[in-house]
Amino acid sequence: MSRIGVGLWRSIVTLLIIGLSTLINKWLFQTTVGWYLRQKTAARRESILTSVAAKSSEHRLSARPSPKSEDGEWEKVEKPKEGEADDEWDGIIGFFHPFCNAGGGGERVLWAAIKATQKRWPKAVCVVYTGDHDADKDGMLERVQNRFNIKLHPPTIVFLYLTSRHYVLSSTWPRFTLLGQSLGSIILAYDAFSLLVPDIFIDTMGYAFALAFSKFIFPSIPTGAYVHYPTISTDMLGSLETSPTLGRGLNAGTGRGLRGSVKKQYWRLFAYLYSYVGGSVDLVMTNSSWTASHIRTLWGPVRAKRRKPSPVTVVFPPVAVDEIIRAIPLDGASEKDRQPEILSIAQFRPEKNHTLLLRSFARFLRSSISDKRTEREDGKKPPHLILIGSVRDAHDATRVYDLRLLAHELQIKSNVTFITDASWPTILSHLRTASIGANCMWNEHFGIGVVEYQAAGLISVVNDSGGPKLDIVIEWDGGETGFKASSEEEYASAFQRALGMGKDETLGMRRRARGRAGAFGEADFEDAWVREVGKLVEMEGQGRKVKRGVKPE
Repeated sequence: MSRIGVGLWRSIVTLLIIGLSTLINKWLFQTTVGWYLRQKTAARRESILTSVAAKSSEHRLSARPSPKSEDGEWEKVEKPKEGEADDEWDGIIGFFHPFCNAGGGGERVLWAAIKATQKRWPKAVCVVYTGDHDADKDGMLERVQNRFNIKLHPPTIVFLYLTSRHYVLSSTWPRFTLLGQSLGSIILAYDAFSLLVPDIFIDTMGYAFALAFSKFIFPSIPTGAYVHYPTISTDMLGSLETSPTLGRGLNAGTGRGLRGSVKKQYWRLFAYLYSYVGGSVDLVMTNSSWTASHIRTLWGPVRAKRRKPSPVTVVFPPVAVDEIIRAIPLDGASEKDRQPEILSIAQFRPEKNHTLLLRSFARFLRSSISDKRTEREDGKKPPHLILIGSVRDAHDATRVYDLRLLAHELQIKSNVTFITDASWPTILSHLRTASIGANCMWNEHFGIGVVEYQAAGLISVVNDSGGPKLDIVIEWDGGETGFKASSEEEYASAFQRALGMGKDETLGMRRRARGRAGAFGEADFEDAWVREVGKLVEMEGQGRKVKRGVKPE
């Protein structure tokens, strides 16, 4: 045999040995680590199931709900259709949401998802993996009800407290933040599985690497993702080349020069890793058309190779549309209660771009048209900006302080009000009296606050990008439902136009906006969530049959 032939055979044998070794190592890792974690948490699992059963029994004995009460809803769940998992499923669903007490739109999705899960599978146990050690179960559930007006069924909810949440904080990774946080989520996932190994694992915050780690050590556990925002996207890569003045994210214009070139290569490498781990997720839900488009681009090819049966779907977040409509009338008489107020509902985070909103409002007030309108003949107050948002930590509190300083520097302090951690009744009150709802985040993934504006009949002025542009502030019933802007000048102009329309034109736009908001109700979310998660429940049921030696259907 020639030397070339011998070399070829040696290469083939070497590759076979490497491949076989990789498979063996993977099998050993899954067998040892997965087995260890299951054994370690077995006693806690039994304790949780016993405790949930006891508390559920006590709740049934003590509660005598009336037919119209919230608790009575558990008994009125529609029976499953043929082919779906039945409502006797009694497994454990782990919800990976380390910041569950933050009080933002992502948390509304989490709690609405748990509520829908409880109603559809009353015997299921919903375990929330959280790092919020400063809040106990009763305090969290009370906050959920006060902030979102969502009442949950306490007996079947369990909170497990993570000890390594700092690994997913950006402050822990001052360099290579995206990669550091993603690797940190793997550590956090191991922390979660050290507390309890669930039957189904769902991430509702965007930690794709945690889901991939789960699938690696527990191949039989179905995984699901509700993606609010892709960790990396083609838009983010493109923003590196744009001018910072265009307001296209926190990294706009940072791709120039040698350092910028290195950053671009790093982001491209991370995008490849993100695509790879995302392809392992069994079921993927996204919150908007914009998010779905990016996730399909990034994860789709890998998911296709791995033959994942469920396509990436859009499940719009739940918004209290019906409640807002009931609470806020929309007619000629209600227009008398409207003030020239611009309302912003958004967490006090950097990407929400409150700075752009303050500067745009200051420009609006300085304009000659605005100055004339401050002397109103109808006796209403001068234009006022109200910023409502939750504060997660000391960094957010500092950010609010800095925004107050900026309002003072812009000489608009008397025209601006900050409200932190507002209750739902407070939010409703301002939705009832404001005229405009503002959103300044570039590529907002969806925009729950924007839908709340529309449901309340506010004229929305939103960033010309992301979910608000593609899904929410669109033409409806033959006309516009709001305005879009990108720069200070465009926002200031939009504020002037919104407050300068005639009564009939204003009321017509308010009604069209409310009509569009009807597509994002809580019932629509519940139906979609149950439909998608039902696929995971069915997968888990098939897995149980395999373990028992029963041939899957």
